[in-house]
Amino acid sequence: MTLESFLLEILACPEDKGPLYYLEDENTLYNPRLTRRYRIENDIPVLLIDESETVDPAEHDRIMNRIQELSLPPTFTPAGQE
Repeated sequence: MTLESFLLEILACPEDKGPLYYLEDENTLYNPRLTRRYRIENDIPVLLIDESETVDPAEHDRIMNRIQELSLPPTFTPAGQE
């Protein structure tokens, strides 16, 4: 199941409050600024810093390539960057 678009529009990283990228097929929300991945369990984002995973540079590159290949938008555009 996919996350609802209205939910995606308000999801932010709990640490830096910035937008995330939703990789639906990986059940993941990703913050490229902190190289941090948040899992999604039973269609519920687990946005707890202690439960997140910091990815290594190779995994970051893989994820960023997927984001670019799929033209995934961030969950929102920060104010002033519209």
